[in-house]
Amino acid sequence: MDAFATALFWLDYAAVAVFAATGALAAAERKHDIITFAFFAAITGVGGGTLRDLLIGAPVFWVQRPGYLIVCLVAAIIVWSLGKRGWRFRALLWLDALGLAAYAVVGTAKAMSLGVHPISSVVMGVLTTCFGGVIRDVLAGEPNMLLRREIYVTAALLGAIVFVVAEGLGLPFWPSALIGFGAAFALRAAAIRYHLALPGFPGSKAE
Repeated sequence: MDAFATALFWLDYAAVAVFAATGALAAAERKHDIITFAFFAAITGVGGGTLRDLLIGAPVFWVQRPGYLIVCLVAAIIVWSLGKRGWRFRALLWLDALGLAAYAVVGTAKAMSLGVHPISSVVMGVLTTCFGGVIRDVLAGEPNMLLRREIYVTAALLGAIVFVVAEGLGLPFWPSALIGFGAAFALRAAAIRYHLALPGFPGSKAE
């Protein structure tokens, strides 16, 4: 359990840092000030995990561990310090893909560690992954991921399911986590690279 807790600890921090960077990048794209950078970073970094913990009845992870907020602030400062770089907005997509894959596993694993049913744990993994990004997009005035047909939620769902199945087959945590992470990231990366999207409802305007 000590190794499991340590793994979750570092994965959680890594995912928060990556998602916080995407929030700061969204603020950069709209030329906001440093305070807004920090706010976007924090709300994106901890938003999904906050919803997860509230739903499964766990203590909200960042309240007693301000290190998560410090990580968000550091991510915002780093993005701010980079200045105007043409590549950084493209990096938003790939950082978000990494955060998606990590959070899909972290959110699912935390729920399972607290005795949540595997199916519900998959839902918690998806919510952990997506909710912070939804808030980020709403604040940035962008159509959020739930209103777009691009493959995003599907990638998180795949990663969470693969992780649960691997755990159910008796694989240790790290192999299960890496397989789930790889599945989610591979699908999201393919969607970014090849502009993949799910089909729309027949006869809809988006078809």
